[in-house]
Amino acid sequence: MTDYTPDDDSDVTVQDLIDRLHEEADADPATTPDVGIIMGSDSDLDTMRGAHEALSELGFAEQTDFGDAPDARFTYETYVVSAHRTPELMYAYGETAADRGLDVIIAGAGGKSADLPNMTASIAYPIPVVGVPVQEKSVDSVIGMPTGAPIVAVDAGKSFNAALSAAQILAREHDELESRLVEYHEGLVGAVARDSRDLHDLGVEGYVASRDES
Repeated sequence: MTDYTPDDDSDVTVQDLIDRLHEEADADPATTPDVGIIMGSDSDLDTMRGAHEALSELGFAEQTDFGDAPDARFTYETYVVSAHRTPELMYAYGETAADRGLDVIIAGAGGKSADLPNMTASIAYPIPVVGVPVQEKSVDSVIGMPTGAPIVAVDAGKSFNAALSAAQILAREHDELESRLVEYHEGLVGAVARDSRDLHDLGVEGYVASRDES
């Protein structure tokens, strides 16, 4: 398998990526990505970056080489997978997810026919899939799964929450990750307490001024 590098100007085909996924499914690396992040187009990246930010906040590292994982205990990967333009790639990603070691998939898609999350959930079952509607008009499409074919979904654009949900799923088997989630939540609670104290003690104008200075 030939590794792709950003300065590689050779053509890459969908079949190349499909072959890569199947080769990785047959491999036996020491550490595989825990979370897979997929999106229907690179135009969705701005919205899906929230998932990367949340995972980074929890100590995850991005794994770009399947056979050479970073030192972090928990990792994630990212691919562009279009349900409509590259259905074969979507099927290969879902079909090989378990053998490639993924425990959770976060899938984001936009438009009125945002089929990537629910189709991936169907193919990758029983691996949990957290769907992210990239736009408000995508919500109905993402959550519209029939009974017996479940998907977890967040509100439009809330990829940060999608990543937190993925981490919560993993935390049921990893005490270290559970501790990180608790610490993150306690940090949010502490921030509210500080805001409440400062707003009261400084007064509205003083509080606003202090925020502007910072």
